[in-house]
Amino acid sequence: MTAHAAFVIHSRPYSETSQLVDVFTREQGRQSLIAKGSRRPRSALKGLLQPFVPLDIRFSGRSELKTLLKAEATAPAIRLTGTALYSGLYLNELIFYLLETHTPFDEIFDAYYQTLTSLANGVGIEPCLRHFEFYLLNILGYGVDFTLDADSGQAIKPEAWYQYQSESGFIQLAKPEPGAYAGEHLYALAELDLTRPDVLVSAKRFSRQALAPYLGGRALRSRALFIKGKRGSRSE
Repeated sequence: MTAHAAFVIHSRPYSETSQLVDVFTREQGRQSLIAKGSRRPRSALKGLLQPFVPLDIRFSGRSELKTLLKAEATAPAIRLTGTALYSGLYLNELIFYLLETHTPFDEIFDAYYQTLTSLANGVGIEPCLRHFEFYLLNILGYGVDFTLDADSGQAIKPEAWYQYQSESGFIQLAKPEPGAYAGEHLYALAELDLTRPDVLVSAKRFSRQALAPYLGGRALRSRALFIKGKRGSRSE
């Protein structure tokens, strides 16, 4: 049976000895698996079915819920701490909520692996997340054109201000408004040039707005954990 490169993106207990595990595989996309006996003290799976561990897995079954047959680590766990850990959990939630099951997304798998590695290596967290979000939006067909006015079809004017309309694009405003985008920022976003702090702020605002319709109003647990962690550190 074929082994699949995979990462665990979510898990929860299932009976006293087993787990339900959602994995993201390179060849078969998202899969929901039952890991029988994985919670037993002497299980060969114990400690393996954690986020950020590169795995080779084998599974079988014809229903939506398949059975995990074997899992082995192919490399040490990618070590994420602090804000990088919350960021990794955020990536897992995006994959869990945005990718349909049983559909290969090998390009996204590779980008996910690379982003986790970059986060672990101390690369700037905000640029890492924005690059992944923009890539994800484009691969899923949700991207927009940053260089054309979605209303007039004319080229974005660097000196003008624009409003983002969900699933449509950017519309020129008569004057600046709260949350508006500078035209020069949109050209930077088109090139994914996030070297300027003000452009990076615009990139984050766009990502939040563009992803919101596809997250269905869900409150992401990773964001709540991040906010709770920040409050805890301030009180110490």
